[in-house]
Amino acid sequence: MLYRFLLLIALVPLAACERPQATGFSTPVPEATVETLFIATMRTEGQRGQMFGEKRSETMSYVQAEISIPARHELGKIERATGVIDASRHFAPLSAKDLADAPALAKQLGKTRRKADEPLLIYVHGYNNTLEDAAFRLAQIQHDFELKNPALLFSWPSAGDPLGYAYDRDSVLFARTDFARLLEDLNRAGQRRVIILAHSMGSYLVMEALRQMALQGKTKEIQSLEAVVLMSPDIDPDVFRRQATEIGRLPRPFIIMTTQRDRVLNVAGLLTGRKERLGRIQSAEEVADLDVTVMDFSLFETGEGMGHMVPVSSPAAIRFLRRLTGGVGLAADEFSRYVLLGEHRRDGRLLQ
Repeated sequence: MLYRFLLLIALVPLAACERPQATGFSTPVPEATVETLFIATMRTEGQRGQMFGEKRSETMSYVQAEISIPARHELGKIERATGVIDASRHFAPLSAKDLADAPALAKQLGKTRRKADEPLLIYVHGYNNTLEDAAFRLAQIQHDFELKNPALLFSWPSAGDPLGYAYDRDSVLFARTDFARLLEDLNRAGQRRVIILAHSMGSYLVMEALRQMALQGKTKEIQSLEAVVLMSPDIDPDVFRRQATEIGRLPRPFIIMTTQRDRVLNVAGLLTGRKERLGRIQSAEEVADLDVTVMDFSLFETGEGMGHMVPVSSPAAIRFLRRLTGGVGLAADEFSRYVLLGEHRRDGRLLQ
């Protein structure tokens, strides 16, 4: 009884953070920046002005979308509002164009590419995300990390509800085959250079998809990945170890981004039987026998999202990563040389 009470208390901050949601498309304004991104999703059509909802679809949908970012955008932040959005002040959806299939997606990716030597970034969102949440976050990442090419969002059918943790974990298993198929389709279409950035429970989906591909003998497709980055991964470390073992040779570099200040993973630990999550491991020694690099962001301010998205929401972390890598799209060599952040403490204070 006490455990259930403590769990309810832990969920209150998450449930209280009801997000704004846009309705329909906004009118563009000349002073805003427009980011083009692509979406592949297993969600069904949405309601109440949503492009896609939380229910699961057996069919993949593909979309090319434009997201407007206001001129006074603050680094790491997503400026949001409810209803029909004023693009001069908030992130705003401008358009969405349906694409017929994976070949059409690959063709449009090629047409919109502005920098030939920049890999395709595929973003896989985490638990408690609507499609709008994930699309705005990817647009913010593209803008703040100064990516030149459009990126691709894989939006699996999360309930977008803090109380939907079990539904979301089931949805990960529902969508893992589709993500593996997406990687294979892109590879077959000639999109050889790919970086995967997976957040939270999306990391679990990515590991399950790579494991499935490995068991099917599709190691060539796995090895063609330029990098895999798991940000605040919501995975049991024992499960991750088994997944990594069954995948075999991991893509290089393979990055795990952690922070001890992640309040969302604290709750996830309670929901999964008080078990530590991979995104909160105490030391890189816990995965020292695996070919991975651990980046600990505990010394940076938490940014938006209760410390659950520090690398992309903390202004200091974003500036640090931009200096380190020259952009996520060029991260492979630099990430592989990176070490834990402990040496960056200044006079015992957190980096601001």
